[in-house]
Amino acid sequence: MATGQQLEYVGFWTRVLASLVDTVLMLIIIMPILLSIYGREYLLSVKVIEGPADFLLTWLFPAIAVLAFWSAIQATPGKLLYRARIVDANHGGKPSTLQYIVRYLGYFVSVLPLCLGLIWVAWDRRKQGWHDKLAGTVVVRPSRAGTWEVAFPDLDTFGHPIR
Repeated sequence: MATGQQLEYVGFWTRVLASLVDTVLMLIIIMPILLSIYGREYLLSVKVIEGPADFLLTWLFPAIAVLAFWSAIQATPGKLLYRARIVDANHGGKPSTLQYIVRYLGYFVSVLPLCLGLIWVAWDRRKQGWHDKLAGTVVVRPSRAGTWEVAFPDLDTFGHPIR
């Protein structure tokens, strides 16, 4: 994020909408391929994984796509609609590849107890879900009037590293 730019944490409902956009985009890409391989019976199947193509398209491809977007532009298309970016929670810079991987895997941890780790964003002071806390990240965007200002513990008030 640009130095000196006022930022705000991105809240629960904005993040939900961004996730819905990303999900619809993934479905537009993945479903026609799966239906051409497995037919309409795929939609009625109760199996978790229908076959190798299903595993590749519903588990592996989304993980690679999301990690690629995060690494390249610190956001997915849904987050970009809201000018949101994923940044390191301590210094506001670009997270490391390991942080992105931990964040992605943290989604699974976040959804296990009735999605409590995702809902946590709604009442957390820094709007972090469990996946953000595990990875040491926050989601921010340029500030609007009357919103919470973002603070990074490893930077002084002028955005310089604290030694």
